[in-house]
Amino acid sequence: MAGALPDGEPVPLDGSLPATATAHVGKDGFAVYVHVPFCASRCGYCDFNTYTASELGGGVSRETYAETVLQELKLARRTIDPARVDTVFFGGGTPTLLDADDLGRILHGIDDAWGLAPDAEITTEANPESVDPDYLRRLRGHGFNRISLGMQSAAPGVLRILDRKHTAGRAPQAAVEAREAGFEHVNLDLIYGTPGETADDFATSLRKVVEAGVDHVSAYALIVEDGTRMAARMRRGEIPYPSDDVAADRYLAAEAALSEAGFRWYEVSNWATSDEARCRHNLLYWTGADWWGLGPGSHSHVGGVRWWNVKHPAAYGKRLLDGVSPGQGRELLSDEDRHVEDVMLRVRLRDGIALDRVDPVGAKQALANGLLDPQAYESGRLVLTLRGRLLADAVIRDVV
Repeated sequence: MAGALPDGEPVPLDGSLPATATAHVGKDGFAVYVHVPFCASRCGYCDFNTYTASELGGGVSRETYAETVLQELKLARRTIDPARVDTVFFGGGTPTLLDADDLGRILHGIDDAWGLAPDAEITTEANPESVDPDYLRRLRGHGFNRISLGMQSAAPGVLRILDRKHTAGRAPQAAVEAREAGFEHVNLDLIYGTPGETADDFATSLRKVVEAGVDHVSAYALIVEDGTRMAARMRRGEIPYPSDDVAADRYLAAEAALSEAGFRWYEVSNWATSDEARCRHNLLYWTGADWWGLGPGSHSHVGGVRWWNVKHPAAYGKRLLDGVSPGQGRELLSDEDRHVEDVMLRVRLRDGIALDRVDPVGAKQALANGLLDPQAYESGRLVLTLRGRLLADAVIRDVV
């Protein structure tokens, strides 16, 4: 929807923000997301704003990307002044296709602009084949203390269906190398429910994750997005569509294996070995904090104003070269918008949400259906049971 300020004026696209949005910026935490849109190859299931070298065209390159992001950071610094930056997350794409020193330059620029909290969580995503021990040591030297590696599966056949380029054993080995390089927290990402994946395949993936000694695991059911190569293959009948029943079985297997290994769920798709191992950056998103997204296609949120940058890296770079905001659109979230989003995100958390924030009729029905924890309900909170986690989307629809 098109946003407007309380007095009816449009939300500007010139890089400025209304005083109502910036008055308390960062009071509930402040995060910075840095989007790196480059990929060595495109996975068949991916619909993210990413580009291979052949898709980029002119006007943008990995070598100059850090400087382009720092130009946006100058604009951001003039726009807001949070007390501190609590978390920084480099995502993509594959951020580690950039030189480690370039990622360090961007991180140090964020510190110079706004100041990193002494205990700031600094994360980068990485494909396992894009890092080696030397690269990881250099990242750690720049202040990165958390890494999220895209493992997806330990089964070679599943990796082929997903168009992943790393070998089956590379992701766990990269996790070990990250620990040896001094990373305090290491995550491995899994995807389950891929056509052709067996129960034994997924059990092996879970076992390899645990053996790698990581302290965080994210596991997501395969979602087939329109416009992807995988969606086209399914339409042609080359591979079957994912099964909801299989996905539920895989989720239960993940919960059982990870719980036995000492992990504890804190969000429907995320498990950690301790509170300190949880992804603080994502928790800021899920609890309504402010954040600035740097890079093409990045989304930001400050004080109820949400905006997003132009998607293509060349267009993003040209705007900054011309000295104008890369923002493409903005909206001012109403109180109702913010309430709905708050419920949608907090219901998925282990801490849940206060019952007085949700529809009482829907909550009572979810309790009767065994989807909510009775003890938490009695104490005034909505917290999902294991069965409720399997049906989280349905619970959310009923209680919004």
